[in-house]
Amino acid sequence: MNRLKALIFDCDGVLAETERDGHRIAFNRTFAAKGYDFKWDIALYKELVKIGGGKERMKHFFDRTSWPPGTSDPDTLIKELHKLKTDYYTQIVESGELPLRPGVARLVDEAAAAGVKLAVCSTSNEKAVHTLIERLLGPARKARFDVILAGDIVSKKKPDPEIYTLVLDRLHLKPAECVVVEDNRNGLLAAKGAGMHCVVTANGYTEDEDFREADLVVSELGDPPHVQVDLATIRRLLEKD
Repeated sequence: MNRLKALIFDCDGVLAETERDGHRIAFNRTFAAKGYDFKWDIALYKELVKIGGGKERMKHFFDRTSWPPGTSDPDTLIKELHKLKTDYYTQIVESGELPLRPGVARLVDEAAAAGVKLAVCSTSNEKAVHTLIERLLGPARKARFDVILAGDIVSKKKPDPEIYTLVLDRLHLKPAECVVVEDNRNGLLAAKGAGMHCVVTANGYTEDEDFREADLVVSELGDPPHVQVDLATIRRLLEKD
């Protein structure tokens, strides 16, 4: 029987509802600051969020519509926009506007108390990920995480399994000893591609996606009296093997 040795979280959409009320708003503030005459509404962003990575998301949007007038160096523009967007997003996180999703702090505490390693694997900007974890979970809980991987630390983003293969190497663990918590199909495929079990906590952007490969799908991790996933639940996933 495999023993649970690590619990690995995605960040956006898993730790907090960052996409709708964080990243989307930050993108729109960036576009407004640059004088662009478009906004990403919720319906459009629900499609764009399927593209992994903010820089990749903007490039996909501009390729599909049109690039801002006067764009001579698309790569430089994307980097400039993404830096500004990260600043706006950081302001949103630091303001306390984004609460943790139910059950996240509880499950982190359960895992830490049981000696289970903790990690975060995200394609989002490294500064933004660290800021969110410290602001929402607090410095003491953040210090319990053995590994936090974010941003461009890998060359291929989810659904490619590279970031999860890397965290296995950093944790010195086997795939069968780890469980990933994700919120979308790209993350699920990345976790499965690395050979790990995966729990999906769907949200408003991802609830209609195909999660057939998931070991468990829930609407949230949950806090008492509505706990949907606890450490015992996660351990039972490994026992099925």
